[in-house]
Amino acid sequence: MSVFTLNARRLLCPLPVIRTQDKVKQLQAGDELEVTCTDPGVMQDIPTWCRINGHLVLETTTDDYEYIIRLQVGS
Repeated sequence: MSVFTLNARRLLCPLPVIRTQDKVKQLQAGDELEVTCTDPGVMQDIPTWCRINGHLVLETTTDDYEYIIRLQVGS
């Protein structure tokens, strides 16, 4: 298992989800990805995308105007 980060700051919907999807395609099952965004819509969009595509949201946090979602890549 490896841990990766994705900077999706200053991107508006649907770009954070698209960038997350593109990055996950490069990863292996069990890898973790931490996505940092500034669009508050990702707090619903990325977890929904994860649920549909079999990935697990490990943690969501908000820090000032940044939204951080940590997910584990499914098989």
